[in-house]
Amino acid sequence: MSTVGRFARSDIKHSNALFSSFKAMVEANFYGNNVEIVKTLGDAYELAKSCPKTVVTDMPTSHTKELGLPDDAKILVSNDGKVVGRTAAARRIIGQPGIDKAYYEGILREAIYQSTQHHYYRADVYVGLDEEFMVKSHVMIPEGFENNLYAYMANFQVMTSEFDQMYQNSAKYQEDDIYLFADPYWSHPDFPHGLALFDPEHNVAAILGLRYFGELKKATLTMAWATAHRNGFIACHGGMKQYDLGDRKFTMAAFGLSGSGKSTITLAEHGDQYKVTVLHDDAFVISEKDGATTALEPAYFDKTQDYPLTNNAVNYFLTCQNVGVTLDEEGQKVIVTEDIRNGNGRTVKSRYVTPNRVDHLKEGIDAVFWIMKDDSLPPVTRIDDPVLAAVFGVTLATKRSTAENVVPGTDLESLVIEPFANPFRAYPLKEDYMDFRDLFASGRTSCYILNTGFFNGKKVTPQDTLGSIGKIVEGTAEFNDFGPMTAMSYLPLADHPVDFDDRLYVQRLRKRIEDRLVFIQEQKDINEGYNALPEEASLLIQHLILELESYLEE
Repeated sequence: MSTVGRFARSDIKHSNALFSSFKAMVEANFYGNNVEIVKTLGDAYELAKSCPKTVVTDMPTSHTKELGLPDDAKILVSNDGKVVGRTAAARRIIGQPGIDKAYYEGILREAIYQSTQHHYYRADVYVGLDEEFMVKSHVMIPEGFENNLYAYMANFQVMTSEFDQMYQNSAKYQEDDIYLFADPYWSHPDFPHGLALFDPEHNVAAILGLRYFGELKKATLTMAWATAHRNGFIACHGGMKQYDLGDRKFTMAAFGLSGSGKSTITLAEHGDQYKVTVLHDDAFVISEKDGATTALEPAYFDKTQDYPLTNNAVNYFLTCQNVGVTLDEEGQKVIVTEDIRNGNGRTVKSRYVTPNRVDHLKEGIDAVFWIMKDDSLPPVTRIDDPVLAAVFGVTLATKRSTAENVVPGTDLESLVIEPFANPFRAYPLKEDYMDFRDLFASGRTSCYILNTGFFNGKKVTPQDTLGSIGKIVEGTAEFNDFGPMTAMSYLPLADHPVDFDDRLYVQRLRKRIEDRLVFIQEQKDINEGYNALPEEASLLIQHLILELESYLEE
């Protein structure tokens, strides 16, 4: 799939579907006299290396030739101020209820005008790594934030002859290129937390007053996912891997917020036990036509706290954000990977950290795993009803992550529901619900819930989770009935027994199910019902509650 970046002059007046006031404002800014085009990752590296905000470490990175970097390229560090995560409160999406288009047009016009006082850099990349799905993206970042430019070009696919040809061969769709304008210097009294403004139907966004690189990455994915959704793909914020068992293959997807264990599950090293290929640990799309999957990014944007300096993965770091730097025993500048300076220290790692990496899997998905941190659920639960499988995706329960910049006073330990672990949706929730329901209804894809938090007061370890997945992959997992709930079963683990004779446990389980029903019913009243779900979702959750209530009354 390729997008429309250029127009015949005779067609421009007929292209209203591809233009809006927001696109016209943002795209024009890309061609200003104050904008310098940066074409290669090597050029972006040199700019970032020379930025006053940069710490150039003495830690070399690998595969510099393949990446187009200088032979002596080092890991670069850039640190932000108070905010070191994504700010959900800043997001505004044109076309959604309650969003005053005219008001935001004025805000954006003034922001763009003020930006002309700064020198800017522009870069062009591809989002999507196979002919089946590719979108061209253009980003504009001001001088002083060269590290974000370098991280952006390192995270997505820079333009090379190989990918240029792939893009030319990809399917053509009447969709805009992505245009992403960023001005971290911007401020406005009405938006003390910044403003992330999206016009997803026209693939344009403005990230204003926000320094964190993750805002640029997720803004781009927001628009790429929306584009995919409009054109026959399921948008996925998750990890995807495939096991080769010799006589068959097993393809699985894992969905969870940052910190849930998604990357641990997707990127786990299996030694000689399994031959595994990895698609990606964060962003991909599924073709509704045949179930094939395509990664959207070549690199990985991961937490540094997961990697001590002795970990081999550190050799593949390109940039680091919001981490400490110290001197080692030889007086060399090295990063402090633990989250000591602040939470959510981050790195962009190159694709070469995963030797078994692929960009496209033609086989359909055998299993979807919803990753929860819900202490009412055993470590592994199987869902046998396609509607209920989609409902549990809608009501994916977890805890807030340090990757988020939340309102002061927010309880990071309380459970929250984040549908499909994707807070970056730019279209009604029911559309994702129906996509996943149909995926499960096909009969090809099974559904499981992984609780990676605590169960009955005991932590579920990565070994518990990975070992259980291994049994499912091998076909040796034997599931028990999940009490009275006929559409669910669980995988028994010796360290995490399930006791339905414990009334307090059953009551806790019922409360968690009721919380899900409340969430679903609230969608009818919030935001003018924009995210309301089909009635079947509420009815099935109500049936689960009745099963539990009948059991408690016995």
